[in-house]
Amino acid sequence: MTEAEFQPALRAGTNPSTTGGSPNRAATSDILLTHGYFMREDEAELKVNKPYPPLGLLYLTAFLRERGKRVDVFDSTFQSFPEFVRHVADTKPHVVGFYVNMLTRRNVLRMIPVARDAGALIVVGGPEPVNYPDEYLGAGAALIVKGEGEQTLDAVLEVIARTRGTQADWSFSDCNFGAIDGLIYAGPSGQIETPDREKVADLDSLPFPARDAIDLRVYMDHWKAHHGASSVSLITARGCPYTCRWCSHSVYGYSYRTRSPEDVAEEVRFIRDTYDPEQLWYADDVFSINPKWLKRYARALEERGLHLPFETITREDRLDEGTIETLAAMGCYRLWVGAESGSQKILDAMDRRTDAGRMRRMIALLQAKGIRVGTFIMFGYAGETWEDLNATHQHLAESAPDDLLTTVTYPIKGTPYFDEVRSDIIARSSWQDGSDADHATRFQKSTLFYFFTKLWMISGVRRSQTRRLRRPVGHLKSLLLAAIARTGMYVTWRLPGPS
Repeated sequence: MTEAEFQPALRAGTNPSTTGGSPNRAATSDILLTHGYFMREDEAELKVNKPYPPLGLLYLTAFLRERGKRVDVFDSTFQSFPEFVRHVADTKPHVVGFYVNMLTRRNVLRMIPVARDAGALIVVGGPEPVNYPDEYLGAGAALIVKGEGEQTLDAVLEVIARTRGTQADWSFSDCNFGAIDGLIYAGPSGQIETPDREKVADLDSLPFPARDAIDLRVYMDHWKAHHGASSVSLITARGCPYTCRWCSHSVYGYSYRTRSPEDVAEEVRFIRDTYDPEQLWYADDVFSINPKWLKRYARALEERGLHLPFETITREDRLDEGTIETLAAMGCYRLWVGAESGSQKILDAMDRRTDAGRMRRMIALLQAKGIRVGTFIMFGYAGETWEDLNATHQHLAESAPDDLLTTVTYPIKGTPYFDEVRSDIIARSSWQDGSDADHATRFQKSTLFYFFTKLWMISGVRRSQTRRLRRPVGHLKSLLLAAIARTGMYVTWRLPGPS
């Protein structure tokens, strides 16, 4: 690689005639943070209408502010791509940081050139870029942040500030990013990856997310209009220690760190006093993982006179009668419990470490305590047979969850499952135009088959619900739906799958 080719992204902005400005120009912030999710372009979310703000970016914002950095946030959720273009043109940021997940890949790839043409250094982080470093560096990113971003991004901005302050005529390529842990970038002899940065051990040391950096009220009003209650999200922990083979751990690894119950309760008090929402969403991967912590947290809320209804996610093996009673007393009105399959064979293949029979007992116990239960089901996992689908249908018919979400399994790069089925993966779109959610596998059935499979699963739930509620007309409709769905499955069983 020649010097002229070396780190072109790092040199963006050094030639005013080609980039639209120099990094020495005046800027209103040290960094612009954004996430590339435009709700108006997401047909699926427009049907659900349950958006939440990007907590990760708001944690970054709060952390950087504490260290004296000027942070601008472009919250794209309720905005548009042209509005982002205008914002960059108006603010001319030195550095633009993108949080990227697989569903925002396509949008971020549209936004990067806009920021680069304005002379900005591009930094990308989140769960997606570390799995595709070559692609993101090739698309114009200068730096990829591995893992948690607070300390790494602060260090990047410090290096830029020092370099800018000590050189009259400087460029981003003068910055020594190699001394910063937690980065991937392009070097003269190839890709450079610095050592992983140690994770934040004491989460209480982090400031609360900077919700004032965005218009949180627009989220709350949206929730109120579509669901009758305003809602605010927060987290009590980072990471997940479980080893489900299809699940990505690209940011936190298999670590699990909790905030103290008292610190979380203080954030809830702040949220209540500042925004006064009608409910909360705990966005943890597994909320009830530690029963002792949960009881302490319940006491901390009670001591502060806090009792906001909430929903969250957990696993069946982290539930028992005492935990469920604690959740109910705290105000949990809906608990999402990851089932994934009713077949124990498939659960074991996923390394879920859960028990399908116990799952049904926990769902019944939750409902008996007045907590609505939602669950997730995945179709098309490697090795799934007709008998496994029968087991899942029976599982749903017996447990009759109140809410059901289904998906067809897709391999996410960086996961054990991706490596397991690598030779069978079919990318149904180009990398830049799609996401890992577009991945299928050669052994899966047709889209039409899974459409009827979903209907069959729904019919089993409805049959149980209408029988329990003694609704004969609804029960007959569920039987008719089951007959149609089952017939469709038989007819489409041998149709060609993904290609």
